[in-house]
Amino acid sequence: MTKVMIINGSPRKNFNTAQMLKEAARGAADNGATVEFVNLYDLNYKGCISCLICKRKGNNTNGLCFYKDDLRPVLEKCINADAVIIGSPVYHSYPSGMCCAFLERFMFPAHTYMIDRENGGLKRVLKHTLPTAMIFTMNATQEQFKQHHYDVVLGDNEESLRAVFGYSETLYSFDTFQYTDYSKYDCDLFDAEHKAKVRDEQFPIDLQKAYELGKRLSKMKK
Repeated sequence: MTKVMIINGSPRKNFNTAQMLKEAARGAADNGATVEFVNLYDLNYKGCISCLICKRKGNNTNGLCFYKDDLRPVLEKCINADAVIIGSPVYHSYPSGMCCAFLERFMFPAHTYMIDRENGGLKRVLKHTLPTAMIFTMNATQEQFKQHHYDVVLGDNEESLRAVFGYSETLYSFDTFQYTDYSKYDCDLFDAEHKAKVRDEQFPIDLQKAYELGKRLSKMKK
């Protein structure tokens, strides 16, 4: 049976990013996949510590980070899954710190510094394709997304995942509803009525796209 790992890189367990990921999980499950949902903020771990064991000659890590902490069992499940979908809010142009740490530990052991002289580029540790996707939610509008070059900054995550695992795609949700009650916060940069309108009209469309993404990736074969 197909196994799909869903990785929530948001500290919130039931807000924008988590809701998008839950729809992706539902899409995968509706396609018959077994789904495991992981909240990274529940785990005690750190980013890559540059031990370089995964790069030593003759190492047998096989794409799995050697460092043992709460994240390692999750990484092992991801490496052996049929698809991995990672979600994060955008914090000052980047994925959350916990998500960045996850990506370091997920990608670096499966990345090599060895040239693939037959096919070009770098050799890959995993011989099969592991379909991956990222879901980003953000306060920025689609216009601000382009203005601040988020397409380049966040797009690098997709390019890296594709290079390491063979396939990746990205889904963006713009102008998301950040507070349940805007009147409680110092935030006159935002129009609460506009945010509510986007939440009611656009966010359901984004959730449907997340559902379709989960269904699509669960159909891909290694």
